[in-house]
Amino acid sequence: MVSLIITTYNYAQYVERAIRSALDQSLSKDLYEVIVVNDCSTDHTQEVLSNYENQVRVFNLEQNLGLAGARNFGIKKAKGQFIIFLDADDYMHRDTLRVQKLFLEENNALDAVSVDYYLVDERGKHLSHVNSNEQPIACGIMFRKDFLYNIGLYDESFRAREEEDLRMRWQEKYNIYNIILPLYRYRMHQNNLTKNQDEMDKHQELLNSKHSK
Repeated sequence: MVSLIITTYNYAQYVERAIRSALDQSLSKDLYEVIVVNDCSTDHTQEVLSNYENQVRVFNLEQNLGLAGARNFGIKKAKGQFIIFLDADDYMHRDTLRVQKLFLEENNALDAVSVDYYLVDERGKHLSHVNSNEQPIACGIMFRKDFLYNIGLYDESFRAREEEDLRMRWQEKYNIYNIILPLYRYRMHQNNLTKNQDEMDKHQELLNSKHSK
């Protein structure tokens, strides 16, 4: 089984598209679950999610944990042997789970599988096809869950660049095979965390300090 985890914080305007793309997967419904972790949003996210409680597993946190903490919460609730993250402001092609699950099941030497992605604008227009090996992102990667536990999950002290820290620790032990199919949709907008340069710089120093030891 695959556990698809969406974490959201104040993304009420986007999260429905993410959920719809998760529910519209071509993989048989009994072979995957969708978990949505609402990280104590203060907008209308909880009301939006209430419309989907019969179709996905919704968890409304009472305390904001940050992205790393919310993802760890989702992993701990997951029933699947494979884990994939979908950001609340992104979405995916309907064959994403079927393709990645097949690769992992038929290739025991593969520890995780990523896919290429399209950068899209607010309206979903495709801006460019990006190779995930050259410009990796945190989502759209299907991991073997037990291996995530083996490396200690996400480091919750990171409030940015948590995916870089996880990837560095992952690649010390395991591999990520990239499928050159643009099945993920990475939305560019003004509220992307990566546009907060102060937070990115601060956590770059934390990342350097942790991995230079």
